[in-house]
Amino acid sequence: MASEAPTKSEAGPPVGGDFEALLTQRQNEGWRGLFKNGRALSLALFASLGGVLYGYNQGVFGQVQVMSNFVNRYTVTLTNPDTKALLTSILELGAMVGALTAGPLADKYSRKYSISAWSLVFMVGTAIQVGANSSVACIYVGRFVGGLGVGAISMLVPMFNAELAPPGIRGSLVALQQLAITFGILVSYWIAYGTNYIGGTGDSQSIAAWRIPLGLQLVPGLILCVGAIFLPFSPRWLMLKGREEECLTTLAMLRHSTEDAPEVQYEFRALQAERLVEREAAKERYGYEDVNLRVNLLEYKRLFTTKPLLHRLMLGAGAQALQQWTGINAIIYYAPTIFESIGLSGGTIGLLATGVVGIVNFVFTFPAVLFVDNFGRKPILAWGEANMAISHATVAAIIAVYGPGFENKAAGNGAVFMIYWYIANFAVTWGPLAWVVSAEVFPLDMRAKGMSVSSATNWLMNFTVAMVTPHMISSIGYKTYIVFMCFCIVGFFYSVFLLPELKGLSLEEIDRVFHDDSGAEDRQRRERIAKQIGLDKVAADIQHKERTNNGTDAGRLA
Repeated sequence: MASEAPTKSEAGPPVGGDFEALLTQRQNEGWRGLFKNGRALSLALFASLGGVLYGYNQGVFGQVQVMSNFVNRYTVTLTNPDTKALLTSILELGAMVGALTAGPLADKYSRKYSISAWSLVFMVGTAIQVGANSSVACIYVGRFVGGLGVGAISMLVPMFNAELAPPGIRGSLVALQQLAITFGILVSYWIAYGTNYIGGTGDSQSIAAWRIPLGLQLVPGLILCVGAIFLPFSPRWLMLKGREEECLTTLAMLRHSTEDAPEVQYEFRALQAERLVEREAAKERYGYEDVNLRVNLLEYKRLFTTKPLLHRLMLGAGAQALQQWTGINAIIYYAPTIFESIGLSGGTIGLLATGVVGIVNFVFTFPAVLFVDNFGRKPILAWGEANMAISHATVAAIIAVYGPGFENKAAGNGAVFMIYWYIANFAVTWGPLAWVVSAEVFPLDMRAKGMSVSSATNWLMNFTVAMVTPHMISSIGYKTYIVFMCFCIVGFFYSVFLLPELKGLSLEEIDRVFHDDSGAEDRQRRERIAKQIGLDKVAADIQHKERTNNGTDAGRLA
């Protein structure tokens, strides 16, 4: 998630991003600040179990599909590329529905109860898969129901973590979701590799070999389902519901401070201002006293019909679509099948190679999380697409020349290395930055709606890639990688020529890039309301205290 860019008031102390930057400095940003905000960190770590569920589910089914007992049981389905693809991708279809549904329900019933309820939905879907009989229909139903839970949780957890976090560590707490996802993928690969030996190999393999890795998802699902009930309510949700006293108490608890502390008062009044701004905007634009379902629908209409907003939406949703068409989930879902196609014969060897994919993906996500804000978006995205295109082209060339027998083992090893090189480049570039771009391109008042459409685009493209990949592998072979290479080239041109560089720009500067004045109107409304409720005075008090402390420290040093 991108941090808000600075915003300056015409008079008096800053009431927007500049003051948030002051709080960030006081609290220490990034990973250093995590250890000074242990309560928020521990709560976010627990909520990020949702990311582990998402990642584990994402990785485990590709492993299960190549296990001998599973193949023998559902051989009719798995020999047809289209039905095999649907078996994998139907989860993404459910996830798209879950992600679109979760937002309004979370506004009504709270973030924490929504996380608990959708975890239960996920567990029901998992239980249906684990208990599946010889009919593959249970797998289809279980994966769709499980997908509803996965999609909702993947949207709710970052939202909850962002609303829980102080400004200084908001980006890091949200980034925990990405780390949790890669950790879940990593764990799923190695658990499936271990259970593959249960009962032996080949026809002697036990049914437990694939039921156990699927069933293990129930453990973190149950922990999250029960534990989420005891999480605090999000301060933003409490303010949304008009529960202001409880909101202030919760903020003080989360910041390990008192209710009258200036920093707590600032965050509390900022939430007040946000709620009043939303109400005033709804009244001015549509004549409604409060933000209701009709207002939300009209705001979505404005997103699609206003030219500057539509331009922003195309860039944000385009980043999500191109992220999926780099081919990342083709490898995540079908890694064992892909490794088999480049000469790693035998289920165990394919699963072992796939396990290394999980390690590379997890390890290279760390520098992305730590340094995502240190470099410009355009060069990193262009670098990633260039290297991923080279990886796809090299693998395609090796398969075309040395496949399918791969008697030249060095060639097969070269193809495996290039797949690892692809994963590393995705993890440090398009993996996190597609989400950063999607957040940055939208004005503040349309960010949630723009992100919801962008997220839905991600799931839709995820579904499409999962559907077409096995069919492409069986029908066009090495040309599958050429297809993904072409999309990487499109992504390269998108990064260089279409996407403006937004790193370090204020909201006003971003508005000028898109020739959009809606953000300026919203900002003026925020500043006026902030002064009405005394937010600027709280900011002035804190800045005076900060200057006094700095002067005292300087005197001691002298």
